[in-house]
Amino acid sequence: MNTALSKMRLETERLIIRPYVESDLMESFELMQDPELFTYLHFGVMSQESYQKLFSWLINSYQTPFDASFKYSFAIFKKETGAFIGWCGVGVLDFMSPEKELYYLIGRNDWGKGYATEAARALTAYSFEVIGLDRIYAKADPRNKGSLKIFEKLGFTFERELQGLSGDDEECNGELLYVLAKEQFEK
Repeated sequence: MNTALSKMRLETERLIIRPYVESDLMESFELMQDPELFTYLHFGVMSQESYQKLFSWLINSYQTPFDASFKYSFAIFKKETGAFIGWCGVGVLDFMSPEKELYYLIGRNDWGKGYATEAARALTAYSFEVIGLDRIYAKADPRNKGSLKIFEKLGFTFERELQGLSGDDEECNGELLYVLAKEQFEK
């Protein structure tokens, strides 16, 4: 594992964010069985076999150094109960490589409690302070008012509506792209 990631453990007021370990597989898989979570995402509910392959890929991604084209996803737990409630990540924005994007998902039972904002803020700080990014992007479907509100709270600024993307990235057309510079986040 990347040395910095092997030590990663972000603690916020209510959350613990850390790299996945093998024992997180079933909790993570079960959370991802809710089709409503995928309303604004470009994937859906997976079979257990498919999810196990994805999960192995997620864990293997921690071998990738910060100066390479990485995609990291991390587990989010409630500090008080230890319950797995979602994930957040940072990684290459495929249609703008080598730029990086922030992403996250919180289980429906925990929507509206500020956990996504709390996790996104902690991972954004980590991305600037430890990974060494100068800026980070985020994108969302314009109907996803929750994510747009999170971007605003963190200080992201609207850059443009995505258009003209093709191939694997075509499904991102119509989404709104936001950017946050390290200097803006530190203010």
